[in-house]
Amino acid sequence: MSKKIYDIFPPKLARKIKDGAKEFLGDGKRKHRGRREKKKKFLWKPVLAVAGIFLIILVAYLFYKLPKAEVAIWPKTEILSFKEIIIADKSVDSVDLNAKIIPAKYLQEEINSSQEFLATGNASNEGKASGTITIYNKCDPLGLIILKVGTHFLSDSNKYFITLSKVAVPAAKKNGGKITHSSVAVKVEATEGGEEYNIKPANFSAPKLAGSPYYYCIYAKSEKAMSGGFASAVKKVTDSDIQAAKDIVNKKLLSDIKNSIKNKISSDYILLDNAISSEVISGSSDAKSGIVSEKFNYQAKARAEYLIFKKSDLDKFAKNYIISQMPDSKNLLEESFNITYNSETVDIEGGKITLDTEFSAKIYFGIDKNSLMSLFRNKTGAQMNEIINDSLGDRISRVKINLWPFWAAKAPKNQKMIKIELKFD
Repeated sequence: MSKKIYDIFPPKLARKIKDGAKEFLGDGKRKHRGRREKKKKFLWKPVLAVAGIFLIILVAYLFYKLPKAEVAIWPKTEILSFKEIIIADKSVDSVDLNAKIIPAKYLQEEINSSQEFLATGNASNEGKASGTITIYNKCDPLGLIILKVGTHFLSDSNKYFITLSKVAVPAAKKNGGKITHSSVAVKVEATEGGEEYNIKPANFSAPKLAGSPYYYCIYAKSEKAMSGGFASAVKKVTDSDIQAAKDIVNKKLLSDIKNSIKNKISSDYILLDNAISSEVISGSSDAKSGIVSEKFNYQAKARAEYLIFKKSDLDKFAKNYIISQMPDSKNLLEESFNITYNSETVDIEGGKITLDTEFSAKIYFGIDKNSLMSLFRNKTGAQMNEIINDSLGDRISRVKINLWPFWAAKAPKNQKMIKIELKFD
C-alpha cells in the first residue's frame, strides 16, 4: 500500500505531533533537574562529614592537651625601714657592708670660653689740618728773629696753628730809608682736629708777640689751603666694659663647666650639687681700657674638681643591708625598694662624701612554687585550696584559682601547664 506524504499536516495530526514534542521535552527537563538535585545533595555529605570529624578532633585536643591551671597567690608583706650614714670614698673600689662604705670617683675638668662685646665709651677720632705758611720779618732795628718749636700763629678766621720746628727768620734789609722784609717758609699744624681747620689761604699773626714791638713786624701768610683736618665720634673700651665682660663670661663659664660634667657622666652615676668645686683660673681682654674700638673679646678658663658615686652601689648596699637584717625564710620584694639620701658634708680634696640615707623595702615569706605545682597535678580547685592552706597558712592574704577550659574540673596532669603567680598589693 502506498505511503501518504503530507506537505501540510492536517489539523488533527499537527496537534498530535506538537503535543508529543512538548511531552518529550518536558520529560527531558524533569530528568535533568532530578539529576542536578541528586548531584547537589550528594556533594554536601562529605563536607559535613569532614567538618564533624574536625570538630571531634578539636574538642578532643582541647580536652586532653590544652587544660591549664592558673593560680594567683597574694603573700602577706611587712616593711623594713632603716636610717644609716654611708661614706662614698675614692680610696675604695667595692661596697663594704660592715664598714658602710661605697666607692667614689674623683675627677677634674677644664674648659675655655670667649665672647665678643660692644664698647660703650665715647671718643673723638680727629685729624689735624696742616700746611705751609711764610713768616715775614720787617722789624727795625734789623735783626735775626728766632721762633721756638710750637710758636702759635692765629689766622684771620681765628684758627690757631703752631710751627712744627724751630724757625730762624732772617733780618730785614734796609736800602736808604726803605726797609725790605725777609721771609722763610715753615710747616704748621692746627692745634685741634676738625674739618673747620681746612682753611683757605689766609693772613696770620703771632698772638704771643702782642704788646711787644715785634707784633706788627712779624707776620705770616699762606698761599695754599690747609688740609687733612677731620673729626668723628668713635667708641672706646672702658674699665667698666672690661669688668662687665669679665662678670658675664665668668658666670657663663662656671655654669657651662657644671653642665659639661653632668652631660659627660653616665646615668648610673650621681653628682651632688655640693660635690663639685669650680673656679675661673684665668681671664683677659684683647683690648686695654681707652683703646678706640667698637668691639672687643674677653676670654677665660675655668677648672672644676668633683666627686661622683654609682647609684647601683648605693642601692646594692641598702638592699644587702635589709637582707642582712631579715629572717632567712623571707624574701625582699625588689619593686618595693625605696631609698632617699642627702649630703651636707663633702670633702672633695679628701675624696669623701658623707651620705645621710633612709631606705626601706617590703619582705615576705618565700614560697616554693615548684613544690606547689607538683602537688596541684590532677587536683580539683577545692583540693588546691586545701593544699595552699596547709602549706602556707596565714603567710598569705588571698588566693585565686582559674581552671581552663571552663568545663575542666581538675588541674592538668602536666606540671608545665600549671602556672603560679605571686601578686602584691
